[in-house]
Amino acid sequence: MQKELTIDHVLRATWQTVAKMYNEQAVKYNSTMAMAFVLLNIDSKNGTPSTSLGPQMGMEPTSLSRILKSMEEKGAIYREKNPVDGRSVLIKLTPFGREKREISREHVIKFNETVRKSISEEKINHFFEVTETINNLISNKSIFSESKTTI
Repeated sequence: MQKELTIDHVLRATWQTVAKMYNEQAVKYNSTMAMAFVLLNIDSKNGTPSTSLGPQMGMEPTSLSRILKSMEEKGAIYREKNPVDGRSVLIKLTPFGREKREISREHVIKFNETVRKSISEEKINHFFEVTETINNLISNKSIFSESKTTI
């Protein structure tokens, strides 16, 4: 099977292209796509518990910690003790972080509007159906079973 014809190759190659595009934009604002993604996932009014950010974004704790530290150093976020759960910390946006969040939001909207203008609604709906099916197959462990075989 040619790699260009496999579903996983097309997904990976497409995501790499999208990520490169977003990173090219982010660098213009002294940022990264990962930082923009974090900004978009923080509740702009109440903040977001740091423990829920990683799972929400599908990011490993070490990677997230590194990004949060960098964002804090740049003045985009700050940490505040969670009044509901004293054991956790809320990640909140600074005014500078809100500005960066809005820029990120505008870029995401522009990308989505441009793609939607170029592809029919029917095809967009099929795309979402296909990706949902792939995610369900993976979540339900329908592709690779958990049982191990011995040699």
